[in-house]
Amino acid sequence: RQALRSATGPEVDFARAEREHQLYVGVLRGKLGLQVLELPADESLPDCVFVEDVAVVCEETALLTRPGAPSRRKEVEAMKRVLESLNLNIVEMVDENATLDGGDVLFTGREFFVGLSRRTNQRGAEILADTFKDYAVSTVPVHDSLHLKSFCSMAGPNLIAIGSSEAAQKALKTMQQMSDHRYDKLTVPDDAAANCIYLNIPSKGHVLLHRAPEEYPESAKVFEKLKDHMLIPIANTELEKVDGSLTCCSVLINKASEL
Repeated sequence: RQALRSATGPEVDFARAEREHQLYVGVLRGKLGLQVLELPADESLPDCVFVEDVAVVCEETALLTRPGAPSRRKEVEAMKRVLESLNLNIVEMVDENATLDGGDVLFTGREFFVGLSRRTNQRGAEILADTFKDYAVSTVPVHDSLHLKSFCSMAGPNLIAIGSSEAAQKALKTMQQMSDHRYDKLTVPDDAAANCIYLNIPSKGHVLLHRAPEEYPESAKVFEKLKDHMLIPIANTELEKVDGSLTCCSVLINKASEL
């Protein structure tokens, strides 16, 4: 009830939200064999399930963000503890003029796109660029959506999944103009379904977690065209009510198994 939401709508069914989240974690851990570190729930922080927003991890460096919503800033503390336990190089965003949500950060494998939204500002993008100097960083204005990744994500090594709305297509055009690289695109009818999780797992190959057909049937049909991918549909009906997407609930870290 107390989680932030951009639009009023039906209440979250808490038991169902828990079941969906357990299935999500179960896929990552059980089906895909990833090591999953779960942060303890904090009942004082209604949005803390959306761990993506408080850290951007690339290679051996983790940038702890300064979330755009003041009520979420304390979430960074638990994330800092767990990232320190992984011996990553930690960079903290301490500039009080900066805001950055991880949901506005799209890393393509060769560069970063950072959405300038209600939650992320230019100064936040500049600190990200200073932190990850090996990569180009371009900013993309985000209108009519909470985050950049509310309507796009990576669906493969060179493949951007993008929603069909005017705002999504406009943002894609900006990204294409900003980049020296030509990306392939996968356009899905529903903006929310364009948020998917791509993984390249040595024993499994290309893996894509995408929204379930019962939620977005037309978008699911588009994903089914990706014949080279192991496709795993995941339901996210409840957390979507409070602006949650599939990428929001995890931070992916590529690290040798030494935990």
